[in-house]
Amino acid sequence: MSIPSITELSLLKALWKQQPLSAREIHESVVEELNWSFSSTRKTLERMLEKQMVSQQTLHGVLVYQPSLDKVNTLAAFAHDFGRRVMEMDAPLPVNMFTGSKLVDQRELAELEQLLRDWPTDQE
Repeated sequence: MSIPSITELSLLKALWKQQPLSAREIHESVVEELNWSFSSTRKTLERMLEKQMVSQQTLHGVLVYQPSLDKVNTLAAFAHDFGRRVMEMDAPLPVNMFTGSKLVDQRELAELEQLLRDWPTDQE
């Protein structure tokens, strides 16, 4: 799995919270965080479509987007990459670092813990 960039992750998080969303709705969700133009949001969505991170359909005459990447699997890959590349850890990150997150519920937290614990050592 390719790991989303920080900006791609911001757009995915907006979609994981509510979907489907139009490009304008996604932009409004992330504009304060990313402080960029609507055209930057659209360009990022185009790249994410090419990478198959999101899917696109027409709903009531409006193009809308849905995440193609599973939230928990993506967060596990992101956390694994952070632990390995940034923190230089061979062991998985402790799941308690995600406690209190508004992004995952208890079920997803348990799933995330299992994914991090069982992460293949040869997967990069």
